[in-house]
Amino acid sequence: MEIYPLPSRIGALIVVSGPSGVGKDTVLQGLYARTEGVIQSVSATTRERRIAEENGVDYHFLTPQQFEDDVTSGRFLEYARYGKDMYGTPREPVERWRNQGLDVTLKIEVVGAFQVKEREPNARLLFIAPPSLEELERRLRARGTENEERIAQRLLRAEEEMACIDKYDYILVNDQVETAVRELRSIVIAERHRVVPK
Repeated sequence: MEIYPLPSRIGALIVVSGPSGVGKDTVLQGLYARTEGVIQSVSATTRERRIAEENGVDYHFLTPQQFEDDVTSGRFLEYARYGKDMYGTPREPVERWRNQGLDVTLKIEVVGAFQVKEREPNARLLFIAPPSLEELERRLRARGTENEERIAQRLLRAEEEMACIDKYDYILVNDQVETAVRELRSIVIAERHRVVPK
């Protein structure tokens, strides 16, 4: 899809969080397919690249030393450790796209979302929630990729994340995907009118 920048305005910055299995990727892909001028930020990570992944498309794959150097140089909007690996959002492309008038979405965890909000007060935080924890458990099991221990860990983490939703600007319940995509698109369009012009 061709992107049409709007150089007369600063693009919106929308941070999307939500528990594993809630359908963040599906809803976001629906947004990108239906909305011009929206860019998905690509995170950096120190974890090993999987066979099907492409550097610069799925993630920016960095060595631990490269990542630490970028942290020291202030090149991340946010970063955090998950397990033994580091993840972060490179600052430069986000600022460049926004200065071109493009809206940027970040799909990141709760900890990173609050870091972004602190550094970029105009950012909007959006939490995608399941209709219920029972439904989330059903979706996790339907994927067929998790053992019982991992499902239990993800559900516990989901409860912890959902305890933070009152700090988000928007809460979107992903009950029906098409409805969630329409609601997300409406939010992005509304944020375009809110952002202060250059």
